[in-house]
Amino acid sequence: MTTSRLTPRSRGLRQICGLAEDRIWTRLRGGAVDGWKVRRQHPVGGFVVDFVCLPLRLVIEVDGGVHERDEVVLNDHYRQQAIEALGWTVIRFTNAEALADPARIDPARIDAAIRDRARTLGL
Repeated sequence: MTTSRLTPRSRGLRQICGLAEDRIWTRLRGGAVDGWKVRRQHPVGGFVVDFVCLPLRLVIEVDGGVHERDEVVLNDHYRQQAIEALGWTVIRFTNAEALADPARIDPARIDAAIRDRARTLGL
């Protein structure tokens, strides 16, 4: 599926995001992480990802309970491989992590991923 065909789906997903994604979005929005702009529900390589920092080619995914089912785990694995094959880095959090306390969405892990990508890309 091309990016232009995914745009309406992305817009729809932004309207129905869950509480966990909302909490992480609060942590990421408005350049809150080292000034890097993050978008939510954005097309990347034929997929709609939860959050993306375009200049850093960084994807942040939030996985709900359904992502624990074997067939979904396998699908997530192939999806992540496809995205990473395009030169992106993917990091994941669970809904439980986001719902427990959004401030504890391991900011060090997000910050480290952002700094690592910026360094790798020379930005």
